Amino acid sequence: MERAALDRERLRRELVPARWTRIEVVERTHSTNADVADAARRGEPEGLVVAAEHQVAGRGRLGRHWHAPPRSGLAVSALLRPVDVAAADWTWLPLLAGVAVHDALLRVADVPARVKWPNDVLVAERKVAGILVELVETPGGPAAVVGIGVNVSLGADELPVPEATSLFLTGGRPVDRTTLLLEVLKCLSERYVAWRGVAGAAALRAAYQRACGTIGQRVEVSLADGSMLLGTATGIDTAGRLRVDTAGGTRVVGTGDVIHLRRGS
Repeated sequence: MERAALDRERLRRELVPARWTRIEVVERTHSTNADVADAARRGEPEGLVVAAEHQVAGRGRLGRHWHAPPRSGLAVSALLRPVDVAAADWTWLPLLAGVAVHDALLRVADVPARVKWPNDVLVAERKVAGILVELVETPGGPAAVVGIGVNVSLGADELPVPEATSLFLTGGRPVDRTTLLLEVLKCLSERYVAWRGVAGAAALRAAYQRACGTIGQRVEVSLADGSMLLGTATGIDTAGRLRVDTAGGTRVVGTGDVIHLRRGS
């Protein structure tokens, strides 16, 4: 399958200049998150974007590794420095990024995307996009690196795991990667600006709950201590944590790996 390169000139021309100050497109890298984190430690200001045509050692949540053939998807990281937001509220950044990717896929690919808590994006219960937000300590203060990976043109034999899918396999509109990347960055900028505004986390929470496919589902949650939690996801609290109604009462989960269970499980 022939896969087109990202259009560097179009990206530089059409990026939102108020938010994204510089974009680099590299042919090959181990990790765009690592590249942006290194730049942040060197004093890079907010607004750097690094996209890779081929990322060979991408990382996801819970230490998972992610790999895709060259030019088959998006592998992009952005540098944010929300210094005017309380540190306790930075936990919203992964959820914010999940909503932004969800919005972009609806607009560009016309697929029924939903967010699985906290920030995986699914189509028909299969993962089409993943997000990893990392906190980086820098001489100028803390920064956030927002890493986004989207499976665009992967065929069934190229998927990293059976539970994954791609925009090509979902049957939505044909997707140009440059168009998709521009829309992802536009949506990320819109959500980021709104989150830092007067409405802040309250507006983001409302948007997230509309986009979230986990709410209302029977779920199994693997917790950090190795225990399992079984119940029904009922909502997101004011800190972005998942509320789960269990046989023993309501639990609030801040971190964990969620599995959506079939009806009757």
